[in-house]
Amino acid sequence: MPLKVASIGRPNPRVDIIRAAGIEVIEAQPTTTEQVIEILKDVDGALIHIWPLTDRRVLEACPKLKVISRAGIGVDSIDLEAATELGICACNTPNEGAAEVADHTMALLLSMTRMIPEQRAAVKAGQWADDPAQIAQFRSQLRRIAGHTVGIVGLGNIGKAFATRVRGFGPERIIAYDPYVPQTTADLFGVQLVDLDELLMESDYITIHTPATEETHHMFDRLAFEKMKPTAILLNCARGPIIDPASLYVALKEGQIESAGIDATETEPIASEDPLLTLPNLTITPHTAGASSVSSEVGTLKQAENVLQVLTGVAPHGLANPEVIKTIAVMRATNPGRWEGAPDFIVT
Repeated sequence: MPLKVASIGRPNPRVDIIRAAGIEVIEAQPTTTEQVIEILKDVDGALIHIWPLTDRRVLEACPKLKVISRAGIGVDSIDLEAATELGICACNTPNEGAAEVADHTMALLLSMTRMIPEQRAAVKAGQWADDPAQIAQFRSQLRRIAGHTVGIVGLGNIGKAFATRVRGFGPERIIAYDPYVPQTTADLFGVQLVDLDELLMESDYITIHTPATEETHHMFDRLAFEKMKPTAILLNCARGPIIDPASLYVALKEGQIESAGIDATETEPIASEDPLLTLPNLTITPHTAGASSVSSEVGTLKQAENVLQVLTGVAPHGLANPEVIKTIAVMRATNPGRWEGAPDFIVT
């Protein structure tokens, strides 16, 4: 039976390589879970993004589905446990935008410590000439990175890339919390591993680069903010659900921390009436940290290649649930199910 692939949500222009291999491609933008199931129930592969979600309900309704390829490094829109149990490969595109996210985080930190948006607005409003006293106030409010402590939550590829960048600004210490990284690895980037409480209490600037998991959900809650310095700046270019938005609002409103810069919110897009948008000490960008013309070109290609490679017996670029290989092996030896007649591939 001919293979079939669905590309749902944000269009991927590189599905042309899948079609060129003789595989039918369906492109759609479903708005409900029922529509997602209707589209995916008869396909062999799927390309998805942050939405729509492919949770257990969806996956269990798709008996032919062998591979889901998610754009970017995050796979929080895929139920990895269900995918692994069902023998479905959950793929991502590692390192696609790591450089861009590290750059974006550094840009947020610099724009906030140097008050670039505020100064730009003041000058454009004519205050440099007309209200020099107002301009003079900036001089005592500007901050430096040198001599301060930078904390990194999550020392994966992006955390390491950020550490490399921020080292050039001369911080006194770069510390990180990541229970899955050894100190020998952190040493290569001039980073000292500490526990989360120490990082929260000691850091002047904190940046989040950990994935969104059950373990990290609302990691930054009321208790976390209470441990932070009142002069701390918090950055989040990872995932929105890592920060409890209600706690963030209180922390910024009541001065528990000085300010925050985030590229992701718990619900996206953030509602226009969300109270977070009223806070002058919160900078929000619309989940664009990993974007650039280069990362977009590379990412869309790798996302499409993941599906094509799995369906043609080649290892994908990124496999977020490597345990699925064992599940597939057992299925092939007993009841192949969705893998009936499909070529095998080896992940190294």
